[in-house]
Amino acid sequence: MAELKSYRTEINDTNNTRNGAVSPSDPVIEMNGHTKKDKGGSDKKGDGDKKKEYQEMVSVFEVFKYATCFDKFCMILGTICGCIHGAAFPVMIIVFGEMINLFVTTGSIDDIVELLKSCGGLVALNVTGEDILNDPSLLYSNKDFIREYTTANCSSVVDLDATNNDLQTKLLDTMQEYAIYFIIIGCSVIVLGYGQVMFWMIASEKQTHLIRERFYRNIMRQNIGWFDLHESGELNSRITNDISKIHDGIGDKMGQFFQWFSGFIAGVVIGFVYGWKLTLVILAISPALAAAAFLMTKLVGMASGAELKAYAQAGAIAEEVLGSIRTVLAFGGQAKESIRYESRLSEAHDMGVRKGFVSGISTGVVWLIIFCAYALGFWYGAQLSRDEKDVYNIGNVMIVFFSVIIGAFSLGNAAPPMQSLAVARGAAFVVYSLIEQVPPIDSASPAGKKLDKFEGTIRLTNVHFNYPSRPDVKVLRGVDLEICRGQTVALVGASGCGKSTIVQLLQRFYDPEQGSIFVDGVNVKDLNLKWLREHIGIVSQEPVLFGNTIGENIRFGNLNVTQEGIERAAKEANAHDFILQLPDKYETLVGERGAQLSGGQKQRIAIARALVRDPKILLLDEATSALDMESEGVVQEALEKASHGRTTVVIAHRLSTIKNADMIASFQDGRIVEKGTHNELMEKEGIYYQLVTRQSTVSEDDLDVEMFEKPEVDLVHSPVKRALSNPGSTGPASPDETTEEAKKEKVNAGFGRIMRLNAPEWFFILLGCLSALINGGLMPAFAIIFAEILGVFQLVDEDEQEKKITMYCLLFVGIGLLSLVTYFLQGYMFGRSGEALTLRLRSIVFKTMLKQEMAFFDDHENNVGALCTRLSTDASQIQGMAGVRLGTTILSLGSILAGLIIAFIISWKLTLLIIAFLPLLMVGGMLQMKMLTGAAGKNKEALESAGKVAIESIENIRTVASLTREGMFLDKFMHELNGPFRDALKKAHVVGIAFSFSQGVIFFCYAASFWLGAYLVEQKELDYVQVFKAFSAVVFGGMAIGQASAMAPDAAKAQVSAEQVFKLLDRKLAIGDEEERKNAKTPEGKFSSTVSFKNVKFRYPTRPDIVVLNGLDLEVEPGQTVALVGSSGCGKSTTVQLTERFYDTESGEVMLDQYNVRDLDLAWLRGQIGIVSQEPVLFDLSIAENIAYGDNTRQIPMDEIIQAARSANIHDFISSLPDGYDTNVGEKGAQLSGGQKQRVAIARALVRNPKILLLDEATSALDTESEKVVQDALDRAREGRTCIVIAHRLSTIQNADKICVIRHGVVTEQGRHSELMKQQGFYYKLNMVQARTK
Repeated sequence: MAELKSYRTEINDTNNTRNGAVSPSDPVIEMNGHTKKDKGGSDKKGDGDKKKEYQEMVSVFEVFKYATCFDKFCMILGTICGCIHGAAFPVMIIVFGEMINLFVTTGSIDDIVELLKSCGGLVALNVTGEDILNDPSLLYSNKDFIREYTTANCSSVVDLDATNNDLQTKLLDTMQEYAIYFIIIGCSVIVLGYGQVMFWMIASEKQTHLIRERFYRNIMRQNIGWFDLHESGELNSRITNDISKIHDGIGDKMGQFFQWFSGFIAGVVIGFVYGWKLTLVILAISPALAAAAFLMTKLVGMASGAELKAYAQAGAIAEEVLGSIRTVLAFGGQAKESIRYESRLSEAHDMGVRKGFVSGISTGVVWLIIFCAYALGFWYGAQLSRDEKDVYNIGNVMIVFFSVIIGAFSLGNAAPPMQSLAVARGAAFVVYSLIEQVPPIDSASPAGKKLDKFEGTIRLTNVHFNYPSRPDVKVLRGVDLEICRGQTVALVGASGCGKSTIVQLLQRFYDPEQGSIFVDGVNVKDLNLKWLREHIGIVSQEPVLFGNTIGENIRFGNLNVTQEGIERAAKEANAHDFILQLPDKYETLVGERGAQLSGGQKQRIAIARALVRDPKILLLDEATSALDMESEGVVQEALEKASHGRTTVVIAHRLSTIKNADMIASFQDGRIVEKGTHNELMEKEGIYYQLVTRQSTVSEDDLDVEMFEKPEVDLVHSPVKRALSNPGSTGPASPDETTEEAKKEKVNAGFGRIMRLNAPEWFFILLGCLSALINGGLMPAFAIIFAEILGVFQLVDEDEQEKKITMYCLLFVGIGLLSLVTYFLQGYMFGRSGEALTLRLRSIVFKTMLKQEMAFFDDHENNVGALCTRLSTDASQIQGMAGVRLGTTILSLGSILAGLIIAFIISWKLTLLIIAFLPLLMVGGMLQMKMLTGAAGKNKEALESAGKVAIESIENIRTVASLTREGMFLDKFMHELNGPFRDALKKAHVVGIAFSFSQGVIFFCYAASFWLGAYLVEQKELDYVQVFKAFSAVVFGGMAIGQASAMAPDAAKAQVSAEQVFKLLDRKLAIGDEEERKNAKTPEGKFSSTVSFKNVKFRYPTRPDIVVLNGLDLEVEPGQTVALVGSSGCGKSTTVQLTERFYDTESGEVMLDQYNVRDLDLAWLRGQIGIVSQEPVLFDLSIAENIAYGDNTRQIPMDEIIQAARSANIHDFISSLPDGYDTNVGEKGAQLSGGQKQRVAIARALVRNPKILLLDEATSALDTESEKVVQDALDRAREGRTCIVIAHRLSTIQNADKICVIRHGVVTEQGRHSELMKQQGFYYKLNMVQARTK
């Protein structure tokens, strides 16, 4: 039966489901199903607990708890349709069995005529053979005479009692009746299949939509302490993956479950009705079939899960490395990272090979059991048809056999939907728990007081606090502080002393562990949270902007503000002028996280956003730290103006900005040790006095020069256009250019090239191909034996019949054993070759990526996500193209060619009719296979935009919470979801029609083929055995093609992946290509570390319309320290990147000693340079490993690491940590503060003992206490080294050997500090502004 060939097991990755658990003592839900790790990285719970946690899931009915009445109605209708649809197949078997009876009886008449002719029976009856063939009822009317005559005179007895009814009608008339039955069943299946899928899909889409909305809404109201314990990526994974798992489990797969289960019940019932003995025998082997199928699914699922888990670790390394590519290239870490990546890849490779082994042997065992079942069923059925002729004719044997087998297969097919439901129940456990989780600090709660008159008085009494993520580290130890209405209070102290914590407590991001915080005499716990936050404005050290326009970002502060109000706030924040220089002004998109703007520009927009809400309390956490000298003075003045009449809390490292504060509170170890005005505290000569004296040379340098001269509005040099403010940010090249480029690039990504990459595994591929070819021939072989068995039943001689049946049944067993070997070989051999190819591809691609120049990474098409996808998805897609797809193609070709040759030899007429149906059968087979994997949950791509909103809001939850914009993001999230939701509801109908067509088309093929077959039999052109051979050979072959192509990876996707990968592999490097490496020089012996720029012109490749350096001339002598000063976007950081040779100049030369850097060996060049940048990147390794990363050419001894840490003033801090130098710094160094990260980065630069030191704002993130020490360390490190320093704070570079002022891409002034002061130019004016503010 063709339906049976449509049976394939579905591979469900149950291992990928991670179920979290709620700890009884803690309301926090663990997101990943594993316990949090302590600092040493060991799990706090035992394995037993983990196992228990892993299995937690909601009950079957609880999964549907978010269903509305309409959803329930749809599910009931879908279930009814599924149940009736499932019964259609066993019912069709009854028609099929009766039809076989008719054919066999017709065949028997020929045999009877021949027998009577041979022993004179026709003469005795006085009829001719032709008379009987034209009117079979002649035999029936003389049945008693024929029985007696054949008993006495013939070799075999003819007993017509068993077939009397069939002999009275003509074959073609009866076949017409059966054809109509087939058509009726086919039409019913089309209607029922459509209803089954459509109703379940609509119900699941509506429920999932509601779950997503509830989940996101509840996540957004959780307290900040909860977010500290959960990664943003994990939460987004819940919204996309976990809810998609629920979607998958409660969608059309439930309809499939009812369809298959009903098929099982109907099949078994029909079996018992038509012959209980044969039914019991077949049922005895059915559990083996079901168990084998289920075991195969389970084992392959487990192997897939292990493989994915192993690759996930490699993927995490790739993501980290590619996200920090500048640091990796600067410190020459490519080889180290390739080894780190490959070590994880080999684990994934081993798991993949294991999956191929398991998959191959499982498939082989399933087919062995299937063929043995056929053998047993036909042998015993033939036995019964001889022993119990009144019950078991051939038709009944076929009905019982196929209906029970279909029942058993149906039960096997019902298992995967149940697995999907189990996965959904596991995912629902965490998701539903989070939907119902009530936070201790609820931003959405309407409860709490709203004061009629808000004054802004703040009082902290005996406040103790530690962060939930670090419960063992005490941050505040009994803080008492009173801030009167309208007062400006400054908090000062070293990094980590608790200053920023006060700001977070005032916004009620956390509640104190002990003590209270009062606003206007009311405990903040008693105030309405949203109302409180709406009256607080905050500007933090690292401002967060959202991926909207500048205007929208400012409007986030106050949704009701007019355009005029936005512009007024921008003017107050000194942002208005630079915004007007942009082509789209306030409509300019700022990019993801404000990537299109420089740090100073982002800071000013954040200040405007705070001012636009006219807050009663203003919190300034290092609000001007990222501003350049041209902006800070005015912004500082704007903030001072803004703080009039408002209660203002200021945190500042630069003490000169807070001299005028009404009160200054000095923190030390979580306590306030002194309070008073600047003058009072200076007299006390306590902590504050020490900080000020240490910072005596550090003051307010970076002030706005616009007081003196208004710089010309020059769009080309507009700071926002500067690519280097975020070199990763990109602007697309002109469309014409891109199209031209795309046309030029023709990539050779043919099948031959892929196979050449797989050449070392040629033996495995050859074996796999041979096995696939044999597997292709199994279906036509089955078809021939099946037809021959039907032919045996027409034999009148029972001994002959028994002998032949036994032979054919043994042939079935033989085919089964052959399929065990060949399916195993096909799965395992292609698994071996495919995994080797994947490993090779991923390794080559990763190494190739690390060789690319920086412009490659600047291109938006090559962002980290896209590159990681190329590594994970593209490589496995190509593997599918070379391995699995090659096998299935050969299998399909073998199957269909063998089938067609057999069919054409037998009957070209019947074959042509069946071929006309073949395309429909193939499409039907493909659709049916696609449906087995479930149509629901496939709109993940469409959900990407909603995912972006979720990620953006969750990653920046502090900003969202402080702006009270949770509701706005929820609306935005739902708006993004509504499109895919509406599309999915429409898609339900399309999928329903496709599914029903795939299920129904075979019935129409049966109707037409068997009617024509009957006609040809009647015309004496064929006998019925030949009809069945021709029909089965082509139909089974066609369905094998359909299923094989559906199982094979999508060929189009694989082709696109291959093009992407080979395009990268063929890409010509602009920097460091092979030819360049051959000719590269490595200066031998002594070389002077002179760095010089000669008439350098430069534009970033992704921003070709913006000139950054416009004829820069600069000379740095050996051992000299040269400081570069200038406003954001003037080209300071670009000089650093050109020195590292991240880019090549457009014209002019960058020289090291007498060598052009283009002629030097790239690794050697970068090995001479140590770099410390403004935003240092640390890896998810220990502190020691991060410091040692400074020199990847050797193993760094521990004493050198400690020495570097001492020099960077970080040793004491590291020693105070429980794990010391083995402390993991977390993702991107998240476990350390900004200042701590900076100091680790300085230690990393020092450990390589470089000839040239590049300091790009290296002390900007440090507090006063650390800065002077680190500055001393840097001064020491600079001795004997050529050093280029970029600084906004002029006081840090007054001792430089040379100071160069860069404006608009050229050096406008250069000399020592005293010389430039004498010139009374731009530099002098900055210092005059500084002097004025002192």
